[in-house]
Amino acid sequence: MKLAHGIVMALSAVALSGCLASKKAPPPATGNVSHTALATMERVALGAKQCWFKSGDSEFRQYTLAPELVSYTGRPRILVVPAKNPNDRPLLVVQAEGNPGRMERFGPLMQSPLAERIERDTARWASGQRSC
Repeated sequence: MKLAHGIVMALSAVALSGCLASKKAPPPATGNVSHTALATMERVALGAKQCWFKSGDSEFRQYTLAPELVSYTGRPRILVVPAKNPNDRPLLVVQAEGNPGRMERFGPLMQSPLAERIERDTARWASGQRSC
């Protein structure tokens, strides 16, 4: 009886280990980037602050960043305004809406030579990349 019980236990252990071995591990959590409008604009605001303003970039020296991420309309945004007159009309508005966040950029700077760079930089930061 003890021999039969031992055999049953051994076979059960082998069967159980086979089931566990075939179970796939979940994929690693790399690249998990939230694509909500708020998360998108948080990434863009951090990138703009670091790469355009804190770095002393000469093309953005005359401007300052005014983030408006808390939005009751569901459209968090950042504003680029004149550094000497931060209460003036924004020269650039970057905002996102929805989930996934659809980003749009508009304002006088989007008709300037900086437009292509603004498009490229904000798209990169929105995707989760942090490089300048």
